[in-house]
Amino acid sequence: MSDAARVKALWQIEHEKIKDGYNLIAGVDEAGRGPLAGPVCAAAVILPADFYFAGIDDSKKLNEKKREKLYDEIIKNAVSYGVALIQNDVIDKINILNATFKAMCEAVHSLAPQPDFVLIDGNKIKGLSINHECVIGGDSKSISIAAASIIAKVTRDRIMHRLDSQYPDYGFGVHKGYPTKAHYRALFENGASPAHRKSFNLKLEG
Repeated sequence: MSDAARVKALWQIEHEKIKDGYNLIAGVDEAGRGPLAGPVCAAAVILPADFYFAGIDDSKKLNEKKREKLYDEIIKNAVSYGVALIQNDVIDKINILNATFKAMCEAVHSLAPQPDFVLIDGNKIKGLSINHECVIGGDSKSISIAAASIIAKVTRDRIMHRLDSQYPDYGFGVHKGYPTKAHYRALFENGASPAHRKSFNLKLEG
């Protein structure tokens, strides 16, 4: 796909909402629902009309170097962006789904100016009173959601690198808290750290 076609495709949903009369459209995505440790992070981003930077895409399709470069461009150019973190102890109290909803809503509410429409990656959201639409696979369909996915991923990865310095026995800097064999081995040898989600299954099954 050419760059021109890519730009057109990524802006399609936003342009449809602009035609419907909305002016400030935010994209929202999260990072960190699946890990055994660390926070869940949500980001919300409002981009200026027709913003595009070569290579922007779903954060999961990009390597760390590209994400970091795009992160800087998004931060520099965004009309507004917000990030919210829900820590592991709160996740244990309210469960990961509710923690994700909470993070997304907090990220949106931190935006200034506030959006008049919100595009959310996924199929469900609770607690958001602003007009919104859930978009399954939105991080590869909407430029605003793609931008939010990059902000959320880079932010959370940086946090996990800091946790790696605090708790060097677990390899957080490598697997970012996700359930890898090395992570389960570290849990078996060292037990859970204060950064772990105690409500998750921290033992390798089988």
